[in-house]
Amino acid sequence: QVQLVESGGGLVQAGGSLRLSCAASGGIFSINVMGWYRQAPGKQRELVAIITSGGNTNYADSVKGRFTISGNNAKKTVSLQMNSLKLEDTAVYYCAADSLRRFWGQGTQVTVSS
Repeated sequence: QVQLVESGGGLVQAGGSLRLSCAASGGIFSINVMGWYRQAPGKQRELVAIITSGGNTNYADSVKGRFTISGNNAKKTVSLQMNSLKLEDTAVYYCAADSLRRFWGQGTQVTVSS
């Protein structure tokens, strides 16, 4: 069983920056992908960015050039640096880890104000 603990998030003005971090524990050796998803009120959960154990990354078009995902494969940690934040980035952000199935963190609120 994999447990994910997130940190970071909060309230920031548009144009500002935030950093999210996530650490996995438990059955971490089976994890091959970690990443971040987000869910805004009234919307479905969507991919933000993922990183594989080999270091390959993938981003949602809406965050390309503004967000950067990084990870430590040995420690099974992942971070998301979010720059140039927009109002539409407001959401609950969830850390995810894929092994035999997907595990989720508890979520952390990111609120971007004008």
